[in-house]
Parts: sequence; structure tokens; C-alpha cells
Amino acid sequence: MRALVQRVRHASVRVDQRQLGAIDEGLLVLLGVAPDDGPEQARWLAGKLARLRIFQDPEGRMNLSLLDVGGAALVVSQFTLYADCRRGNRPSFVRSAAPHEAEPLYDRFCELLQEQGVPVERGEFGALMDITLLNHGPVTIVVDTP
Repeated sequence: MRALVQRVRHASVRVDQRQLGAIDEGLLVLLGVAPDDGPEQARWLAGKLARLRIFQDPEGRMNLSLLDVGGAALVVSQFTLYADCRRGNRPSFVRSAAPHEAEPLYDRFCELLQEQGVPVERGEFGALMDITLLNHGPVTIVVDTP
């Protein structure tokens, strides 16, 4: 699994002018699933993101986690995170899991993140979405599962 994580002041996701999810302080998580990913990768990533120390402490250092600041996560499926652009001008997505494989892991990841104590909002799997965010820092980090 691959997550592109952005520390945000607020973020929201819409489909067809309908707001699906919105958060204030927290993380926008764009989540990609590879064909060989499974429940263990989802569990590892949920734990990592809940405890990733990328929020500022009183001294201004990135030393606090999502759990420490009481933040939320907006999780959006993003198969394009595994795009391969090495050949030609059209990306290949063969390194992304098929939707019928990816959607259950996306759902499980969201459940596991909630079990960590993080409030979770979601996009709509497979939909064309509009995301609005205010990236704070800016802080944007890619996290790959081992």
C-alpha cells in the first residue's frame, strides 16, 4: 500500500456537487493499493499514520501525531499513486490492484484507522471526486508499506 499524506488545516471531498466527507485539522490520505497488498499492509499503515509525528509541538517542531492533536483523517482511494510513467507519455496502472481487490482493503484500512482512535471521513471508491484542502506547512509525505 502507498499513502500520500498531507497535513491539513481542513479538507473535503465532493462527488457531483455533493459533499461526502470533510475534516478540520488532520491528514488527507490518498491511498493506493497494489496487487500483492493484504490485511497486514492495511494494519501496518493504519498504525503508522495514526502515530506519524508530523504535527507541531509547542516549540514548533514536528513531534506530535494525529492521535496527539486529536485530528481526523480524510481517506480517498487513489489508484494513480502506482502509475508507471517510465515508458511513453500515457501512464500504465498495471502496478495498481484491480478495483475488486482494492476496495475491500481501502475499507479495511479506514476501519483500522478508526480502531486506532482516529475519526475517519471517506471519499467514494472509484468515483470522480473533487478534493479541496489547505495543506499546512506544506507537509506532504509518501508512506509505503514494507
